[in-house]
Amino acid sequence: MVESLSIETSGAGLQEITSQVADIVHRASCRTGLCTLFIQHTSASLTIQENADPSARRDLEAWLNRLVPPNDDLFTHTAEGPDDMPSHIKAALTSTSLSIPIVNGKLALGTWQGIYLWEHRTSPHRRNVIVHISP
Repeated sequence: MVESLSIETSGAGLQEITSQVADIVHRASCRTGLCTLFIQHTSASLTIQENADPSARRDLEAWLNRLVPPNDDLFTHTAEGPDDMPSHIKAALTSTSLSIPIVNGKLALGTWQGIYLWEHRTSPHRRNVIVHISP
């Protein structure tokens, strides 16, 4: 089974998509298998991260922004603004795909784990995530 999620972001940051993915797994009626996620963009990424304390997500965002700041003199790819190349680097440093086991019909995430789309651009975007369920 393959479905596509269209996610509206409000700008840079981590946006939880766990419930949307869990809904697809439920509809697939797959008891045991693998859920693979793939984001079809080069300036956003996917991650599994803490879903209980929002400060963990804020700290991750702050750390990555410090590591890859906008307006670095080394960047020549700036056609879409000062966050253009930093967004590509952030996506390269993180993940464009995730694989999550399905056990007893549910995503086998840990107690405090959530699935996140990580928007690296400062302005809102519509992002497409392909969800593939394999029995």
